Amino acid sequence: MSHKHPVIAVTGSSAAGTTMVRTAFADLFRRESINAFFVEGNSFRRYDRDEMKRVVSESRKTAHPLSHFGPETNLFDRLEGLFREYSRTGTGIYRHYAESHRDSERYGVARGRFTPWNDIPPGTDLLFYEGLHGGVIQSTWSHRRLSESHNPMVIKARQTAEQVHDSGVDVAQWVDLLIGVTPIINLEWIQKIQRDCAEKGSSREGVVDTILRRLEDYTRYITPQFSLTDINFQRVPTVDTSNPFIARAVPTLDESFVVVRFREPKRFNFKDLLQRIEGAFMSRPNTLVVPGGKMHLAIETICAPLVHELVEKMRQR
Repeated sequence: MSHKHPVIAVTGSSAAGTTMVRTAFADLFRRESINAFFVEGNSFRRYDRDEMKRVVSESRKTAHPLSHFGPETNLFDRLEGLFREYSRTGTGIYRHYAESHRDSERYGVARGRFTPWNDIPPGTDLLFYEGLHGGVIQSTWSHRRLSESHNPMVIKARQTAEQVHDSGVDVAQWVDLLIGVTPIINLEWIQKIQRDCAEKGSSREGVVDTILRRLEDYTRYITPQFSLTDINFQRVPTVDTSNPFIARAVPTLDESFVVVRFREPKRFNFKDLLQRIEGAFMSRPNTLVVPGGKMHLAIETICAPLVHELVEKMRQR
């Protein structure tokens, strides 16, 4: 971690709701005149969209199919390298991924493709990351048998992942403020099914198949990060989500509570937070519960002092 060049990371699974947290932070940065540089997690994928489809399709013939969550399909070492370099020098190498048609127009590359790698311009106040792996530690994964596939692309992906594993990857160690976004699993699945069907034209059956295929990687690379987060935001619906695979609508924020867990509760003035966030209450000494409709307010209210502290320390050096 670096007081000179802070790194803030928001980590969460696909369709977990990290974009809402990013928006709250962007509003905070704009109000406070903080020059943050934003990096998207999907820009550290190993393959573009077409290549990923081929690799995943071939790996499905093995006992351990690949997913967007695992080391075989991501550049964990380059992500750690960016965080390490930025924390030391305030710069580093980044690129963009065109997830949507809007991104394609914005970045000047075809949808599903990457831009070239570029240097972060000098003079930024902090680095802000939003994606799947802001706190990933690769030492938690076990080796997979290369004999499971004879496809050269799959073999190369797994060989590369094992080489990175042997040298070790610890992205979390370079993050000054790590935020987790993790709705309860049924809600997360409902959100993914609804989003992918609406925005990507996926079939419900196809999305469910994707969820099931990547469960092993989810438990190895996504879930462990939430034990490392400084603050964790978990949305809990107050309506029935017992069968996420037949749900036809995503529960709204007003139909939810948000459970906020603090790793270091002594750093926070909970009496003040309870007064400022109407309807909030403490369920444990380290846990604040807020109405879902107050989630944006809660993010800004809780995180603003932490961001101020990081920026002040940076500017004093």
